Amino acid sequence: MKKNNSQNIIPMRDLEAVNQPIAEATGMPGAAYTSDHLFEFERDHLMANSWAGLTFASDVQDNGSVAPVDFMGLPLIVARNRQGQINVFHNVCSHRGMKLVSEAKPQARGISCPYHTWYYDLDGNLKSTPFIGGVDVNSVEGFSCEDHNLKKVRSHLWMGVVFINLSGDAQSFEAFIAPLEQRWSAFVGEAGVAHLRQPNAGNASHIEVKSNWKLAAENFCESYHLPWIHPALNTYSPLDQHYDILFDKNMSGQGTYVYNLSEVAGTSLPQYVDWPQEKIRTAEYITLYPNVLLGLQVDHAYAMILQPQGPDLTHERLELYYVSEEASDEQYEACKDAVLKSWVQVFAEDIIAVEGMQSARVSPGFTGGVFSPVMDHPTHHFHKWLAGHYIDATDPVAE
Repeated sequence: MKKNNSQNIIPMRDLEAVNQPIAEATGMPGAAYTSDHLFEFERDHLMANSWAGLTFASDVQDNGSVAPVDFMGLPLIVARNRQGQINVFHNVCSHRGMKLVSEAKPQARGISCPYHTWYYDLDGNLKSTPFIGGVDVNSVEGFSCEDHNLKKVRSHLWMGVVFINLSGDAQSFEAFIAPLEQRWSAFVGEAGVAHLRQPNAGNASHIEVKSNWKLAAENFCESYHLPWIHPALNTYSPLDQHYDILFDKNMSGQGTYVYNLSEVAGTSLPQYVDWPQEKIRTAEYITLYPNVLLGLQVDHAYAMILQPQGPDLTHERLELYYVSEEASDEQYEACKDAVLKSWVQVFAEDIIAVEGMQSARVSPGFTGGVFSPVMDHPTHHFHKWLAGHYIDATDPVAE
């Protein structure tokens, strides 16, 4: 997208301060978390130029289904066509700009405008224009339906998440995700993440946090807060057994060598057959910039999409995935329920942290904060990514 020269965004000195070595750096300033203008700016530039998580494929589980999705105030449609392919469109009729879909429809034959009933198929093709040439006259000379299809948004389905690139200018999704697929192939083997693409019904949760989406993302990057925010988790995955993950410009996170929820919760689920036995308790947690949080363990995985609703409100949607169809058997229901409850508890515990940071971001006493030069490398990595996108998309005023 074009650079935004219309007004000052964030002073260049603040962005340059983020990019300093970690012991000297400060974080993004408070306005990045509280400003309505910057919320829209991030949607139109930072999010738009990236591969952002939109929603889960389970929203359109069946072929022939559609669902509306609000993306930071932008109305979109997710549709699964008759062949099972998922498409994303702007939720706008080509005729007079009417919103087309207001509620999910699991058995939609197509998309009909509620205003003048112009009709589109689930690939976004305009198929009929009733009365366009007068009563009972459904065509008019010089008008071609092919020229007025729905506006399609570039999208890709991976690990049950529908990703979008609004600008259409990002690298291919395959190139974007390749570093993570390569890293995780050491755990899941040659099959890659193919096992992770089928969510099990009932293994999902939704949490609302009164916080900017970026605070939830950066909180997930690090394990520094475990002993105080997650005392139970710290008993079976303690801080001193965690390691930082820094391997690509679009992601960072942390891992643990001693994850053993299965023993603590008494669960017994199918495990990845290719998972190295010497790493059986290793687990990794990746923040996939900008807004998808991923977890991988030997017997399950999860994805959380941060859906920004405003500068101080985020919907966190979580779905869990299991290793094979065997995990769908009734004998595993109690185990899966225990796993879901454990993660819901962990993310609920984070609310006090992210909401506490959000409420303090309005203070003139907050000037970006500092980083631990030992514990905050993944968080600093995320801030540098943010600052880089701000610099690329704007002409900040140097002061």
